[in-house]
Amino acid sequence: MEVSTYRRVVTIVNPNGLHARPADQMVKVASQFKSRIEVCKGHERVDGRSIISLLTLAAEQGTELVIEAQGEDAQSAVDALAELIAHQFHEAHDE
Repeated sequence: MEVSTYRRVVTIVNPNGLHARPADQMVKVASQFKSRIEVCKGHERVDGRSIISLLTLAAEQGTELVIEAQGEDAQSAVDALAELIAHQFHEAHDE
């Protein structure tokens, strides 16, 4: 059985970047999927299910990240995370 890999380039658009609350939201979304999920910034590659690892990326507004998933639901996982990022982690609605 072939394992599928899916990746997508996203840009952090919210003004506060990838701080604790958005990282927590990413972990919650990533945890809903079976696929292995990694987030990359340049040469750094971290576990998409680890809030501490995500925070080490220090992704500010405008930072490009690559979300990569490998497994049976890889595309769904990447799409869900990309949508969360595109909607600014729903922070704009909190104000």
